[in-house]
Amino acid sequence: MPTLEFFRLQTREEVLALYSRFAPVGAEEVDLAGALGRVLAAAAPAPEDVPGFLRATMDGYAVKAADTFGASVGAPQYLELKGEVPMGAVPARPVAGGEALRVPTGAMLPPGADAVVMLEYTAEHPDRTLEVRRPVAPGENVLQPGEDVGRGEVLFAAGSRLRPQDLGLLAALGVTRLSVHRRPRVAIWSSGDEIVPITQQPGPGQVRDSNAYLAAAQVAQWGGIPDIKGIIPDDFSALKDALVATLPEADLILISGGSSVGARDLTLEAIKALLGAEVLVHGVALRPGKPTILAAVGQPPLPLLGLPGHPASAAVVMEVLGRPLLARLAGLAAAPPWGREVPALLSRNLAGASGREDFVRVKLRREGVTLWADPVLGPSGLLSPLVKSDGLVMIPLGLEGLLRGEAVTVRLFS
Repeated sequence: MPTLEFFRLQTREEVLALYSRFAPVGAEEVDLAGALGRVLAAAAPAPEDVPGFLRATMDGYAVKAADTFGASVGAPQYLELKGEVPMGAVPARPVAGGEALRVPTGAMLPPGADAVVMLEYTAEHPDRTLEVRRPVAPGENVLQPGEDVGRGEVLFAAGSRLRPQDLGLLAALGVTRLSVHRRPRVAIWSSGDEIVPITQQPGPGQVRDSNAYLAAAQVAQWGGIPDIKGIIPDDFSALKDALVATLPEADLILISGGSSVGARDLTLEAIKALLGAEVLVHGVALRPGKPTILAAVGQPPLPLLGLPGHPASAAVVMEVLGRPLLARLAGLAAAPPWGREVPALLSRNLAGASGREDFVRVKLRREGVTLWADPVLGPSGLLSPLVKSDGLVMIPLGLEGLLRGEAVTVRLFS
């Protein structure tokens, strides 16, 4: 007989709230060049000012701003041109009253200068006189030391995922090593007598192990390290032994199949038999994905996520529940519940699932300026509707459905 706990379905929000029980993985140091997409384990403060000197932001002439006051096209001011500041060099001389030095964008301003007159508002004469046709204010066309980044300023808090522009700023500050969370190691098991390796021709009633490769690709895409362990037969001892052997080498265990109600459902019993194991969830108010398991196993506790056997169900559960769980383990501070989203209009009526949050696969189609979301329907055992889809539209719990033309949010797969 199935256990009663299966029928006490928990909502997606209730499942997500349980993730706080699992600590992020430990830290390691990496070179800046390998830090893209990694999550900081410690805050990254600025070791110095950027820029570290008074810096020109335009091609022009370094001047004392007061010497340009009142300048106009009809009544220009005239300054004595005293040379130029080479790029990447310390100015050889200061600027005194009534003088100017030619400066390129990014050059260091000489002592005494407090502004830059843009090139297009000037004219050089053969007698080395500079004609200024427009006034500048003190600080105009100049970056002050520390104006971009100040020394000691926290650039990125712990839990931040590093983007390309973040690495550029860190490089500008001379940061070469960073403390980041390890990539979570994810052990992936498949269970069931009907599952065979992908290299084997399936016999009657058998299917290749597609779920493991789908889940592994999702884990890799989201920053984890997948490890496809293999296939476990429907045998209590084999299931238990495989899980026990996996505990020391994983931060998260995924097991697909064996989580639906049935006479041969041994996954739950094998989990319960592990020392100190606690089943937190057995059944989620999702369609597809109702027979999902979440357990805490091992010491310190690590999560075990039991995925449905049907490929589409397993893929949706990974998107909706697996992605935020992996983000939690990776140390991401504000872990989003899913990835990128785009607004669209629904192209047909959709009925909701009674008592469950419904995730419908959709394909995006642009018609003029309108982006339509076309539902891609099909049983949860089929992979092709998933392949043809761009993302998911959620019908909230308790809502009877959505109408054609209604504005929806599409949660993209990539």
